[in-house]
Amino acid sequence: MADNLILIGMPGAGKSTVGVLLAKQQMLDFLDTDLLIQRQTGLRLQHLIKLRGLHSFRRTEEEMLLNLDVAHSVISTGGSVIYSTRGMEHLRQLGTLIYLHISLPLLTCRMADMGERGVVIEPGQSFADLYAERTPLYHRYADLEIDTDDLGIEEVLKKIEDSLKKG
Repeated sequence: MADNLILIGMPGAGKSTVGVLLAKQQMLDFLDTDLLIQRQTGLRLQHLIKLRGLHSFRRTEEEMLLNLDVAHSVISTGGSVIYSTRGMEHLRQLGTLIYLHISLPLLTCRMADMGERGVVIEPGQSFADLYAERTPLYHRYADLEIDTDDLGIEEVLKKIEDSLKKG
């Protein structure tokens, strides 16, 4: 069942947008883990985090990851999945982990609506600190890394396709 393409990276890196188009390009199904959590809990991510706290959200996310049993899919993950070693090992068994890397300055511009996105960030932690904390984790788990700065969506898709062919 290791035929899935799994997108990891920071919130705002384009995982959901690229994921839908990648699924069409590769003739695969599409799954967004953030949407799956919202459907399972009946709450928007930001409301879930406010209501239950970051640690409860991370447990919910890990449980959802460990229960994922899909094939022939592009999976867009939430930015915080990399905090769960067990979850990431399970994802690794499900397919190829593709890290959509974006620079902090570009990401900061995209994240003007961070408060509404359900970003898992500790109180008082800056977005730059969060970026610095997560980046090494994305590198650790990635099978492929795609630098998305200065690229349009079609160019990102082409880079992914070329990387998968090299294999």
